[in-house]
Order: sequence, then structure tokens, then C-alpha cells
Amino acid sequence: MVALGGGHGLASSLAALRRVTDQLTAVVGVADDGGSSGRLRSEFGVLPPGDLRMALAALCGDDAWGRTWEQVVQHRFGGSGELAGHSVGNLLITALWEQTGDAVTGLDWVGALLGANGRVLPCATVPLTIVAEVLGHDPERPDQVAEVRGQVAVATTPGDVLHIALDPPAPPACPEAVQAVREADAIVLGPGSWYTSVMPHLVIPELARAIAESPARRIVVLNLNPQVGETTGFAAHTYLDVLYNYLPDLRVDTVIADRDHVEDLTALRRSCADLGAEPFLMSVSRPDAGQAGMHDPQRLAVAFDTVLA
Repeated sequence: MVALGGGHGLASSLAALRRVTDQLTAVVGVADDGGSSGRLRSEFGVLPPGDLRMALAALCGDDAWGRTWEQVVQHRFGGSGELAGHSVGNLLITALWEQTGDAVTGLDWVGALLGANGRVLPCATVPLTIVAEVLGHDPERPDQVAEVRGQVAVATTPGDVLHIALDPPAPPACPEAVQAVREADAIVLGPGSWYTSVMPHLVIPELARAIAESPARRIVVLNLNPQVGETTGFAAHTYLDVLYNYLPDLRVDTVIADRDHVEDLTALRRSCADLGAEPFLMSVSRPDAGQAGMHDPQRLAVAFDTVLA
């Protein structure tokens, strides 16, 4: 199985999928430009390591070794010095990249150290910048379209995101990621920040083509709640409409949605039909997650297992 995305959304998928399969590959976005990742990207010219680190942490073993290393790589330094805000995992990944001279080899070495139950790959071989066209970015000019650059800026933008592109345009996809997608039995998209974690994979031509042409079963996991900024006001079906607009030739087999977070089932079924998909409604959220909404790994694992069966 191959899961594509980034950040907390991809980590949620991986935490569930590792309960379903022992042959798991994460394909991770490389557009982060904030915090520790942004600083390392700017200083060393490397891929932003943060989302890659989170994916590796989600795949750490359930034994004492794995749990310990999960905590270590996620540890973030405090204080006000030069290390403040950096996570140990980001520094470790960057060090392995300098040692090996290759992004994939370095990640494989980190995965081996952590005893990761799966492989983590970048979606592209160069750092990416997300470029969005946003309607109403300036509240005083609600009818104007502005260009917003950078993952952090797009994720938090006011207004409506109309379109995203990548800089550089048509970036080189990671060959190992393309191969994994083409050889997969199942491909999972989402959940996650839709415009900044999920959709960028479909704007990389070679990777998008591999996803569309793969014989794998394609599964989309919908977010529970809109993200303030880039998806403010989204209903469950809106995520699928965006997906269809970017890649109308993409066929999806199943859309997993939490039954308590679907506002309009008729609209969801209609959007699923545009992609050739069947909706699968089940309780997949954590019962203690409150208003923010988080996927429950065990419930999501049951949903994956049921869909694949």
C-alpha cells in the first residue's frame, strides 16, 4: 500500500495502515517552508524534513525501541538559542542526507535506525514552493485575485483558494515514489491539508500520471472538518470536487468519510460519482477529539480493512 500526503493527516493514515499491512510506503510532500523545516531548507538547500520525520515517527515499532525513538525524533528543543524550535528528527535526517549525499538513501538509513514498519519517500527530488491564486486574500478587496506563495502562507490565507501550482513547474518526481505507486495494490490520498499536503502530489506530472495509470485500488479519506484558511467553508463533497477539477481523468474506487461529518449525503454521492467512486461511511473519528476532530487509528484501520476486503 502507498499513502500520499503530509503532516498530521498522513501520520493518521500511516498509524491506521500499519495495522492493515506490513508492506507500506509513504510518499510525502516537500513544500514546507515554515519552522524548523523552513530554516534547514533555507540554510542547507535540502528538502524540508519535517513531514518526512512525522511519517517516520508514525511508522516506529510498537516495542520499547520504537516508542523511545519515536519520542526522540519528535523532540523539539526549547529556549531561545540557535537550536530553539528544531526537532531532533529534522537534524538527524539532514545529517544523514549530508553523509549519504542522497535523499532516499538517507531516509532509508533513518528508517532502519528507527525500526520503521514501512518506507518513507519524498514526492519530488527538489524542494517545492506552492503558488496559489486566492480570491479575496485582501479582505478590503474581496473581488480581487492575489498570488500567495509558500505552504505556510497558503495554509493560513484568508479568502478562497482557486488554484495551486508548483515552483519549479513540472518538478522531477522521486523515481522510487513513482515506482512504488505503479506497483501498489492500493493507493491512499488524504486526509490532510487539502491544497498544501494532498493536492501537490497531483500537480507533479509524472507522479500524477502514475497515480492515474496504476492498477491499484484508489482510496480517498476525507477530512473531518475544514481547516481555517485554505479550506474554510468546505463540505465533505467539496474536497472531491477539487480533486476532480485537478485530475478529471482520475478514477477513485472508494471514498471513506466519517458518517457524523457529512453535511449533504446527496452532494457527496454526486461528487463520488464524478470520480467513479463508492462512498463508504463509518465512524472513523476519535470520540474524545472535541471540536477539532481527529481520525482514530483503530477505527480508520477497520475502515481500510473493510474496504480492501
